[in-house]
Amino acid sequence: MITRLPPLLLVGGGKMGAAMLAGWRERGITRVVVLDPGAGAQALAGDGVDIVASLADVPADFAPQAIVLAVKPQIAAIAVPPLARFAGSALFVSIMAGKTIDWLAAHLGGNAAIVRAMPNTPAAIRQGITVACAGPAVAPTQRDLAETLLAAVGAIEFVTAEKLLDPVTAVSGGGPAYVFLLVELLEAAAIDQGIPPQLATQLARQTIIGAAGLLAASPESAADLRRAVTSPNGTTERALAILMAPDSWPHAINTAIDAATARSRALGQEG
Repeated sequence: MITRLPPLLLVGGGKMGAAMLAGWRERGITRVVVLDPGAGAQALAGDGVDIVASLADVPADFAPQAIVLAVKPQIAAIAVPPLARFAGSALFVSIMAGKTIDWLAAHLGGNAAIVRAMPNTPAAIRQGITVACAGPAVAPTQRDLAETLLAAVGAIEFVTAEKLLDPVTAVSGGGPAYVFLLVELLEAAAIDQGIPPQLATQLARQTIIGAAGLLAASPESAADLRRAVTSPNGTTERALAILMAPDSWPHAINTAIDAATARSRALGQEG
């Protein structure tokens, strides 16, 4: 077990990068250099964390054992190639949507050790879920390091089929947004029924929070928990008859996941 993290280079100090850094700090860091030109990244400095605006500013004696790529995939073609100088010594962990191991290897060098991963935003409270796939050049010790880095923000699972990362991106990567949309819709519907806005907000938020807590605490499946709430000829049954109609939620969710998966694959072809 890795009890203290080795020197790390974090490329991108946005929301996900900052969430991962917070998790690493809790695990015990040796030194982290954050490469991010944004002014907001300065807030991440301190306690073994240095901020630099460009790769030229990375200290010459800094030798990271892992480089975490946490930039937007749209700028990957600019951000990734200059990092090829580390390919012989460092593990690369990419959380960029769509960018495949082959794409990364083409820009870093064929011998680069690459783990492609997809976390989600509950990582900010260490309740994320990450699915990862290790490239062929990744050594067992490097895979262990990647697992430690990713486990700092929540659950972690590895898969051998990289193609699964695109639907994973659609399901769990975007999943929090779908849940937040449900909260918005419940709140709006409550207001339409005459419930005061403040109470509508409280009802919508706490219902989702409580249901998630119940799901986490129960050994029962989501389907069994749904059936337990659904009394025959009751109000919930009447609502679910609409939501579960073939042309309603089942169709919309499948179509949405298909669209998000296709977009993830398309991002891998851009740049």
